[in-house]
Order: sequence, then structure tokens, then C-alpha cells
Amino acid sequence: MKKIGFVIPWYGEDIPGGAEMELRNLAHQLSKRQVELEILTTCVKSFSSDWSTDYHKPGLTQEAGLAVRRFKVRRRDTPRFDAVNYKLMNNIPINADEEQIYIRESVNSPDLYEYISSHKGDYSYFIFIPYMFGTTYYGALACLKKAVFIPCLHDESYAKLDIFRKLFPRVRGLLFNAKPEEKLANDLYDLSNVKTRVLGIGMDTGITGDPGRFRDKYRISGPFILYAGRKDAGKNVDLLIRYFAEYKQRRRDGLKLVIIGGGRLDIPARYSEDVIDLGFVDIQDKYDAYAACSVFCQPSRAESFSLVIMESWLLGSPVLVNDVCEVTRNFAQESNGGLYFKNYLEFEGCLRYILNHQEEARQMAQNGREYVLKNFSHDAVCGSLMEFLEQLDAQAQLDSQEDAPKADAEEAEATEDVEAAEDAEAAEDAEAADDAEAAEDVEAAEDGASEEDMEGR
Repeated sequence: MKKIGFVIPWYGEDIPGGAEMELRNLAHQLSKRQVELEILTTCVKSFSSDWSTDYHKPGLTQEAGLAVRRFKVRRRDTPRFDAVNYKLMNNIPINADEEQIYIRESVNSPDLYEYISSHKGDYSYFIFIPYMFGTTYYGALACLKKAVFIPCLHDESYAKLDIFRKLFPRVRGLLFNAKPEEKLANDLYDLSNVKTRVLGIGMDTGITGDPGRFRDKYRISGPFILYAGRKDAGKNVDLLIRYFAEYKQRRRDGLKLVIIGGGRLDIPARYSEDVIDLGFVDIQDKYDAYAACSVFCQPSRAESFSLVIMESWLLGSPVLVNDVCEVTRNFAQESNGGLYFKNYLEFEGCLRYILNHQEEARQMAQNGREYVLKNFSHDAVCGSLMEFLEQLDAQAQLDSQEDAPKADAEEAEATEDVEAAEDAEAAEDAEAADDAEAAEDVEAAEDGASEEDMEGR
């Protein structure tokens, strides 16, 4: 097999983001297993940076042992993008022209697409992550027969755009983080001719925790619920606080809630001694907390994976998850490693069961641990990916023998799509130039009129 190209809008060893972390993790683990690969990305610094600004220098560098090849970005029309993106974020329907504005004014690098198109023969596959940016859309069009997506798909307005409805059925393969994500993709797109697999995210399964060390350090005794993650509305932590407060009002026992992570929380004053907000802690302290807690609670309504659930299982804690989140509920069901709730009474019932049935709780945690070791160890995930790519190779050989004209037609159509986008961009630039020239003519005419006025006076 030739080398693999991982394509992502921005890359760095320390930039945040779920997709960014997933790619970094996977690339490093594959490299350790002697798989030849490159990161293909833009010169943009990160998601939160200006997508029209080249922060890094273009070219090939070595970063933490990985080959990273960066390309300059194209200047974008941010106001036009923002206007369309506002509609998408608020579930306001958009038309076909606005879809084109969204993807054309996303983060884009024509140099990257030209490189992919002209160097397809040097790579076995290009793996794009995530799905919703210009680098994935136009990059995939440049290499459809070698394009594999790790889409990080959610049930959201972006996923329902026609541009993606037409693109997903044309790529070579799709890799998902969880079964509900795969189901969502099949509900949204015609994937009858696309090979798919649930890959998941690789974990360091050798982590250890010391419950006594955590309790001694933070002076916490007795049973407690643990939450670890961002403290914001998107993670639904306010629901956990509210349910815990109601539990304490109904059950005046010694149970506490321990919270780890960044952000601010409004904790009811009367429960300030029962809700312990530790903020950011060392990674080992977090592992110790998993080992010490009675149950780990993930209240989020929308996750594409959940590293914290996997970590809690590895360190001996059962989990309690929100029934609304299909991904975490599916993990709890498949593993038999935890319980799930859809309202307060179910929350209390699940909590009481775990607290009062310690042997069953330990078994749930053990079930979860075995589930992680089987499906999400680095060896399991890397092995599954390489097997998947080998299967794509075998299928590609059959396709080349049976349907070469169709494949050539698809490549030609993809090339037309990229050229159409470039023509639209050129037309926009020409229109902007014409506007500027017209403005200059108007100014010149106004200056001339002013001079005539002066002469007349």
C-alpha cells in the first residue's frame, strides 16, 4: 500500500477540537505501526483563527514525527459566509445558491486541491475529516475514487444540504465513530454503493487510577457522582445540577457531585457543600477521580463519541447517560456498562440502583472495560482501519475491470464541479474588479465636475 493522506482544514499538535484530536491520535498511532502517511492541510492556525490568513508557511515540515504538508488558503468573503451560516445554525432553510456560497466561502485552498489532483498516484487514499468544510468538499472532488471520509456527522442542518447529499454517495468509503452516526448517514444519503465501517476512536487502555489518592488529596469521603468535561449548555451540565439538587431535596443522604473541567457554573447556594467544582485538574487526578466515584454521569444530549465514558469504564466506574443521546445510550446498551434516563424520576431510579447494588455496579463497569478493550484499543482501531482500506483496494481492482468507463465519467464530472467553483470564484473576483473600476470612474467624473464648478465660479 502507498502512503495515506489525511486531509483536515488546520493542524497542530496543541490545537483543540474533537476532529483535530481524533486525527492526531490516529495518525500518531498508525505512524508507530510503520504506516506511511502525511497530513495535508492549510496554513490556517486553527478553527478560531481567520480562515483567510496564512499563519504557517506553506510546504512540507516534520512535526512531532509526522509529515505535515501545508498549502495557502484563498481569500474568502466572510460576510457572505456568515450570513448563510447564521441561517444554518438557526435551522433556517437556504436555497441552492446559498449552499454554493456556504461551501465556496468556507476555508479553501485551490493549491491543496491541485496538489491532490496531480499527485493521486502517490497515495493509496485520502482520508478527509470532518465533512463540513471546503477542504473536504473540494478535496474529495479532486480524488473521488480515493476519497474516504471520517465525517463526524451530527443530525444538523449542514448534514442535510444538497451538496453533501450528492457528494457522500460518490466517495469510496465512510468511517464512523459510532453506530448511530452510521445509521444517520444511511438515513440522509444513498450509500448503497459506498463501503462503510464503524471505526470509533482509539484509546490508551493502559491508564490507571488510585481512588484513595484522590480522596486524600481533595478530602472527599463517601459516595459521589462524577462529571468531567466542559461546563457549558452544550454539554447539558445545568440539567445534571438541577437533577442533583432535586435528588438532595428528596434524599438527604451523603451523596456528592464532583465536577471536573473548564467553564463557570451556577450552583444553588444551599447545595454548595454537596457540589464540588474542582475546575481543571491534572490528568492523573482525573483518572484517580474515575476510580474513586460511584458512577460517572454524562448528561449531554449530543455526542459523536465520548472519551470520558470510555475512560470511566477503563478505571472501574459504571456510567449514567442521557437517553436522548443516541450515541452514548447505544454504548451503554451494547456494553451493558451503564444505565440511561429520560427524566428526573428515571435519573433518581438509576442512581439509587447503582448506589444500592454495588456488585451489579462493579459488573457494569467491568462490562464497559471489556467493551473498550475489544473495540477501542489503539491496536483494534488501527487494525480495523487498515483492514478496511485493504478491502477498498480489493473492491477497486474489481471496479477497474468491470466499470472503468463509469469511473472515468465520475472523475470527469468531479473535475467539472471543481472547475465550476473556480469559474464562480473568478467571476466574483471579476465582478469585484469591475465594481472597483466603476467606482473609480464615478470618482473621476465627480472630480471633473468639481473642477468645472470651480472654473465656473
